[in-house]
Amino acid sequence: MSFAYEVKAEVCKTSLVRQCCAIAEAYGVLLYANSFSGSEVRIVTENDEFAARLPKLFQKAFSVRFDVLPEKTSQGKLTFRITDADKLAAIFSALGYDQKAHFALHVNFAIVEEECCRTAFLRGAFLAGGSVTDPQKRYHLELATSHLQAAKEVEALLCDMGYTPKNVIRQSNSITYFKQSEHIEDLLTLIGAPACATEIMAAKVEKEMRNTINRRVNCDAANLDKAVSASREQVEAFTRLTESGAINDLPVKLQEVAVARLLQPELTLSELAETFDPPLTKSCLNHRIRKLMELAKES
Repeated sequence: MSFAYEVKAEVCKTSLVRQCCAIAEAYGVLLYANSFSGSEVRIVTENDEFAARLPKLFQKAFSVRFDVLPEKTSQGKLTFRITDADKLAAIFSALGYDQKAHFALHVNFAIVEEECCRTAFLRGAFLAGGSVTDPQKRYHLELATSHLQAAKEVEALLCDMGYTPKNVIRQSNSITYFKQSEHIEDLLTLIGAPACATEIMAAKVEKEMRNTINRRVNCDAANLDKAVSASREQVEAFTRLTESGAINDLPVKLQEVAVARLLQPELTLSELAETFDPPLTKSCLNHRIRKLMELAKES
């Protein structure tokens, strides 16, 4: 079962209570359905929960039944159709459209004036034309419709609600999409899928933790490489001082540091500082090593 299927299944648990919200949700379904014209309504879905919700939704919204329902034993794509002229007339009338007019469908904003109806409209649009990617892979939610003018107005509606969707035309369909995880979480919570929105939040936290750990591991590895390289250079320099006999002319404190490093090349600077009695500060040890390195270059 895909993540998009789970989201739609959760959204479909939202009760159909108010008729105005049922009309708004059905309106969203129709604008993002496979076909919505004066001669036909055709809705195709692979989601069983959405398929079970559709007859109840259209009965609540328009008091109409579908002319064609999927077979009870059918699997895969489930198709719902209305071609009866009286039923189509009832739907167009409820939505404020002139069924005989031939023009691009606009959003009737009177239907989505109330906040609850606006939410229901977006719920219907997502159920019919929406998809969302598994958050373990990436963050992407989109709404697809062939009604280009309506898509622009839905995009404007979303912007007015505080979202920042983007738009692209794909195969004659207008795609309104989101890639910001926060907006996807908010939209899913709004339309009735808070549990799935929480999954996105959890996936994001997991990714951030994994990235933080990887950064720390990489940083530690880089620091270790630097320490190993520095220790190697120090051992080589102090070996030259020892072999040339120049180390015998150095102050005792510098001789002690050179010997300590030669005997314990694997220790970090902090660890090496702790081996002295009394222990040296890291700053003090670093200062003495730099002095020894300068002397080694001169010798």
